[in-house]
Amino acid sequence: MARNVGILGTGPGVAALHLPVLEGLSDLFAVVHIADAGSGRAQALAERSGATWSAGEAHLLGDPAVEVVAICSPPQEHARQILAALAAGKRAIFCEKPLATTKQQADEVISACRAAGAVLLVGTNHLFDAAWGPVKHHLVGLGDKVQAISVTLALPPNDRYHRLVSEGGPFQSARRGRPDLEDPAVAAGVLHQLLTGLAIHDLPAIRAVAPGIDEVVYARIAPPLGYLVGYRAGAILVQLALAMLPDGPDALWRMAIATSHDRIEVDFPPPFVHAGSATTRVRSADGRWTHGRREPEDGYVAEWRRLASLLDGNLRVEYDELLADARYAIELADAAAARLLEGARR
Repeated sequence: MARNVGILGTGPGVAALHLPVLEGLSDLFAVVHIADAGSGRAQALAERSGATWSAGEAHLLGDPAVEVVAICSPPQEHARQILAALAAGKRAIFCEKPLATTKQQADEVISACRAAGAVLLVGTNHLFDAAWGPVKHHLVGLGDKVQAISVTLALPPNDRYHRLVSEGGPFQSARRGRPDLEDPAVAAGVLHQLLTGLAIHDLPAIRAVAPGIDEVVYARIAPPLGYLVGYRAGAILVQLALAMLPDGPDALWRMAIATSHDRIEVDFPPPFVHAGSATTRVRSADGRWTHGRREPEDGYVAEWRRLASLLDGNLRVEYDELLADARYAIELADAAAARLLEGARR
């Protein structure tokens, strides 16, 4: 039987990703209510799905037809809305990344969900991508032979990406003027927002291979909008790079892992599109490349299938892992922002 979903938020991720996914999983889910924060977009999206619509969260959380609450609002609202959903008696929550923006919020949310026995899934879609499971298995098997990890994002600058990382943060869209990145405090805030808004896609996967953050070695903003962050996780060096350039190239989203035995590259599809799973290729010590195939379903579909399995009781909610993922991302963003400020004072 399909579970009834209520969606909080009407941004580009809802229209381009979650609604098409849920329409394709009609045997598992049915969208019955969509709420915006006063933008007026909920009505058009709800009419497309034959759902109820409202402004504000109260009507949706009070709707007895809603079984699963999908929180797709700006990041600073996530923790509060999870707690509000629990208070309204909802016991199944899909939360877009990030789970929270502070470690205290993450602790409170996980404690509340655990106490309520609520099903909780965080939409870190790369973690659920069909290509990542075999790569993780391979890397875990190598143990201490992993040497370096890099994630490179090259994204064409457009308002979809800007809104993804900027809602509620210091960044202003192109139409309203760029942030003053010469101001260290503004630059640090932008960096924090970018790491928790975009790097968050890959940080849970990185944590599985390189747990712990020993030292942020460098952290800087790359104008007009990007970052370069490097840190040590034990003996593993991790580099995160983002570039959004005027007249930039087609999107590239690549994770590369160097080990003492081989090099693995995982190319993820760009955001806001359905193009199947990531693709992988592995270069062995003799220089030969082995290519993996692209699976038809992407991580966005896989995460909702995972939620269905959790609701059916086929899987357990991994509260400790969810908390560890959230804290890892926040600790990195905090440390990188602090490193940037420290460098500015020199």
